[in-house]
Amino acid sequence: MLTRLARFFASRQCAAFLVGGHVRDRLLGLDPQDLDIAVSADPQDLGRELAKELDGAFIPVSPVHGVARVVVRPQREATRDLGQTVVEVTPLAQRTIDLAALAGTIDQDLARRDFTVNAMALPLEHWLSSQWAQAVLDPFNGRQDLARKCIRVVSPGVFQEDPGRLLRAVRLAARLGFRLDPATAQLIRADASRIALVSGERVRDEFLDILAGDGARGQLEALDRLDLLCRIIPELAITKGVDQPRAHHYWDVWGHLLHCVEAAEGVTGGHRNSPIFTQVPWTAESKAYFQQPASDGHNRRTILKLAALFHDIAKPQTKGPDAIGRIRFLGHPEQGAEMAARRLAELRISSRGISMVRRMVEEHLRPAQMSQGAELPSPRAIYRYYRDLGDVAVDNLYLSLADYLAAKGPDLAADRWAGHARMVAHILQGAVPPAGPGQPLRLVSGHDLMQQFNLPPGPRVGRILDIVAEARAAGEIATKEEALVLVASELRKSYPEEEPGGQSRDQIGNQPHEKFEE
Repeated sequence: MLTRLARFFASRQCAAFLVGGHVRDRLLGLDPQDLDIAVSADPQDLGRELAKELDGAFIPVSPVHGVARVVVRPQREATRDLGQTVVEVTPLAQRTIDLAALAGTIDQDLARRDFTVNAMALPLEHWLSSQWAQAVLDPFNGRQDLARKCIRVVSPGVFQEDPGRLLRAVRLAARLGFRLDPATAQLIRADASRIALVSGERVRDEFLDILAGDGARGQLEALDRLDLLCRIIPELAITKGVDQPRAHHYWDVWGHLLHCVEAAEGVTGGHRNSPIFTQVPWTAESKAYFQQPASDGHNRRTILKLAALFHDIAKPQTKGPDAIGRIRFLGHPEQGAEMAARRLAELRISSRGISMVRRMVEEHLRPAQMSQGAELPSPRAIYRYYRDLGDVAVDNLYLSLADYLAAKGPDLAADRWAGHARMVAHILQGAVPPAGPGQPLRLVSGHDLMQQFNLPPGPRVGRILDIVAEARAAGEIATKEEALVLVASELRKSYPEEEPGGQSRDQIGNQPHEKFEE
């Protein structure tokens, strides 16, 4: 691709420089997919021509600012001889090529960039040489900072010019495993209040990228030291110093939330070399599940970590003694769900992402409440759990595992942890499977009930159907005939006066059904 690009620009006598992250990553030995190219001609005209050349799509990202984009999905042909030649065309990863007009000379252009490791450029004609690395332009010693594994600003005013760089610095350091230069960290703290000037969408994208990577707890702590985290999520500030009952480790609510993010990362990271995580129910299907797209370009694993950060957000507001003087946080799941929804809406999280986090925050105590002592949850309890939580039922079970680990911390008792993990595995295994081949999705339909028992259409029919489905999940009924007997029994319990001499079936069907209207 780079060779084709070099020839394309050379044929048009256009100066073209590979800049930014692509140069940085190539020098680090990585294979980046996306390219940023600074050009001396009109990016819009070049972009249209380049799209035709590469059979790609042209996108005029920002004509006013001189930025155009070409999206290309290259293909690789592979041949295989099976008695005859077969040509297989295999799609490769999509590449994005951003073209931007040079801001003056290339040196002036690089001087306007954010960090030294991003302020390097390669004249594209030198890519055709085996010694291309020696041709890299590096006026701000970015290669030296690559060797030092350090993120350093190009100039002191970079955060004032673009406050979005405040989060980008942390995200870039996290992605590369680098540290922030001390002077750069000081500049971030000094300009931290400017994060309020950044659009919610941009804050969302940077913050979720930080949360998505491994070591998210450490990055959240870094954001806090830089005075950014509680500006993004102000509700976290008052969790600091809020003590918890002795059932928890000595961490306050703030510490518990950060450790819960770390634990959520751990319980969805596969069976690592730790006796703690080997207890977690995990299969290849589990890994695929948490890699599913969920919200704003991120997968279920990232959204789970977001829920972990918010799950006890309302504890400071709900802390108080119960009737016998024990410290409790009554109502914190419900209040926390509302708080999380409001804050995530401010951060422009998608409606699906908000719904997922809100539901998990509201129900994060549910799995632990399903067991009675040493008994595992009943089939009925498991059915109700999956019915009520729907799309996040599995996610919430892993939040329960993370919450348990973050509550106990170093005080974790191996036998109790094994018991909690066994309970979660039991709920996972108890999920009602889809109806098999030849099996009806429902034993009875709403039409069956209305016709058989003369019931009017309405929510009452749905509630009766749910009772039938619950009994089926519990293994108590298996046929349509058994389902109808159950329905008749339920109606008789509600209307004992329907016996001979009482009301007729017609009268029963058309009167409010107290049990189902509760």
